[in-house]
Amino acid sequence: MTLIALCPADSAPAHPSQLDVAGQLLSLLGETTTEPRPDIQLEALTLAVAADLPVLLWGEPGIGKTAALTQLAESLDLPLTTVIASVHEPSDFSGLPIIGDDPASQGVPMAPPDWAVRLVQAGRGLLFLDELSTAPPAVQAALLRLVLERRIGSLQLPAGVRIVAAANPRSSAADGWELSPPLANRFVHLQWTHDHEVVVRGLRGTWPRATLPALDPGKLSEAVDFARRAVCTLLAARPALVHQMPTSETRRGGAWASPRSWEMALRLIAFATAAGSGADVLSKLVRGTVGDGPGFELLTCIDRLDLPDPETLLADPAAAVLPERGDLRQVVLDGVVAAVRNRLDKTRWDAAWALLVKAVDTGAPDLVVVPATTLATLRRSDWDIPQSIEELAGMVSVSRGADRAASRIAEQQARAAAEAVRV
Repeated sequence: MTLIALCPADSAPAHPSQLDVAGQLLSLLGETTTEPRPDIQLEALTLAVAADLPVLLWGEPGIGKTAALTQLAESLDLPLTTVIASVHEPSDFSGLPIIGDDPASQGVPMAPPDWAVRLVQAGRGLLFLDELSTAPPAVQAALLRLVLERRIGSLQLPAGVRIVAAANPRSSAADGWELSPPLANRFVHLQWTHDHEVVVRGLRGTWPRATLPALDPGKLSEAVDFARRAVCTLLAARPALVHQMPTSETRRGGAWASPRSWEMALRLIAFATAAGSGADVLSKLVRGTVGDGPGFELLTCIDRLDLPDPETLLADPAAAVLPERGDLRQVVLDGVVAAVRNRLDKTRWDAAWALLVKAVDTGAPDLVVVPATTLATLRRSDWDIPQSIEELAGMVSVSRGADRAASRIAEQQARAAAEAVRV
């Protein structure tokens, strides 16, 4: 008798469940790549992180602050630890009291939370304090020591840990609070907005990649000297800027000038200089540290530090290189005329005219009208008139004629308006 085994040899394979198919689709949607792409916001953030300064990203909900921090941590190979400040108690940041065997002799240590212990064990990481503007004042007070001293209870965070926070404006935050001035003054404030092209390209599967700024080892000393000179030159001339806490509650919760924030600005200028960052990146960092008003004054001071020395220009007018920007060129030409006035002789006077001719040939002619008029008044009676004056005379005459015509038109319009009122 033959025994036949009953085996499902030809049975059909089991169909995958709908959840399995959904998982495959989600996996495909999650496949993205990165590419190096200029991004002013990302460069400013990465520079501040490299400078080991706490950063606070301000932006409306849903524009990618958390995603940017996640991508930054991946790019820099730093483990990311996210802490939602508003759902924690003050003791979570100041430490929980733990009573030992003999409190009278040993005291009561303040035990840190588990996420802080993990950061210490890793030795490095990116601590992300999310939803900071929804943290109540008591929690904000407990965060002061964490942000400034990197201490949580009795635990000291290692030097390899960087701190970045994110917040929504109070108008769009869930039960939001303004930041307290002491906490706000410890951060570099960066306004985070979305870039349409970056979003579209990212949704197609390619996002920009954050990289640490390439600091030039040969420029470190020069960068420090430049940063110190820029900040100290401004504050020596404008001592009122050293400490300016705003009067309104909203502005006190942002960037404002204090000795602490000026020191932060100095550090960021040094890092930006050593990295060769552009003016837009430096502007975000400086204004995000000391505020818009003092920040603009510092940026103007930095621009003028790069201006050529009037004495160098007068020594060799043929080789002079004048700034491209009109406002900076005007400052240089005014400085040249002032230098000639302070030490007046025929050679320097002629050199100044040669520089004005070069300014006309390489830029807007109207910028030389005032310097040329002032320089002409410095001529002594026994000095010959240089050929350059004749070259500039027509331009100055046309400019003055245009000014007089504009004045006449304004006077006629004023008289016509007055007549209309009387009628």
